[in-house]
Amino acid sequence: MPLTKAQKQDIMTKYGKSPKDSGSPEVQIALLTTRINELSSHFDKNVKDHHSRRGLLQMVGKRRKLLDYLQEKSVDRYRKIIQELDLRK
Repeated sequence: MPLTKAQKQDIMTKYGKSPKDSGSPEVQIALLTTRINELSSHFDKNVKDHHSRRGLLQMVGKRRKLLDYLQEKSVDRYRKIIQELDLRK
């Protein structure tokens, strides 16, 4: 199920620099993480849904690239977002 407008707004206010900030890497990573977590629970019930699994893998790859970018730009921001979202590494 896609994220609602209210959920996106909550994530943007929590991780963004301003309430309307949707482009910073932290916000994009947080949005992708939320969608990835929702899709992961979807696969518990729908094991054979390979089309959605491909989309999940694409989102994981995009999140990884954003995390690598953030690590190059600012290690402090990278460590903070990793800790807040409880991601490995």
